[in-house]
Amino acid sequence: MSGLNGWLSTLGYAAVALFVGVEGIGIPLPGETMLIAAAIFAAEGHLSIAGVIAAAAAGAIAGNCVGFGIGWFGGYPLLRRFGKYVRLNEPQVKVGRYIFARHGTKVVFFGRFVSILRTYLAFLAGANRMPVLRFLAAITAGGIVWAAFYGIAAYTLGNQITHLSGPVGIAFIALAVAAVLAAIILIRVQGKRLEARAEEAYPGPLEGYSD
Repeated sequence: MSGLNGWLSTLGYAAVALFVGVEGIGIPLPGETMLIAAAIFAAEGHLSIAGVIAAAAAGAIAGNCVGFGIGWFGGYPLLRRFGKYVRLNEPQVKVGRYIFARHGTKVVFFGRFVSILRTYLAFLAGANRMPVLRFLAAITAGGIVWAAFYGIAAYTLGNQITHLSGPVGIAFIALAVAAVLAAIILIRVQGKRLEARAEEAYPGPLEGYSD
């Protein structure tokens, strides 16, 4: 985290908001790592933990709002043009809209705690036309809870956060592997069923995708 400490020494809270915000737009910067580094920095007396949490929450909310806008106004054309390179076709886009329409609030709120999803959830929410007010409520609550959870945890552990290893590290790795395997199995089992339900909900060409 030494490189991030340089940013913190120079820009302080602005560095936290910047990294977290850019990540929220959809650019994979280490926003969560910056939050943890800033919280440790605060534990050493260089910053206020309240200021770190506020900056991270503000950056998360602002960045996700920009990402949502990009997804809303440009998401489908981008998906239509580049989706084939990641095996993403119209039926799967319909599934995305179907899931966001029914579970969008949960996806957006809990997605902040999942590293890869955190980067792209706002874009996907916008591309799938999640209602704006529901998105704002979920992303605001999720951003605040996420920033407070990781900020307080890292602040409490202080410099010891960098020494988590042994049984703790193995446990985190095991949980991550289990989560990935569970997700793969769920996608394979439920994929066709979800496509059928999504087609029933949105029959024919998907508005905004095939235009």
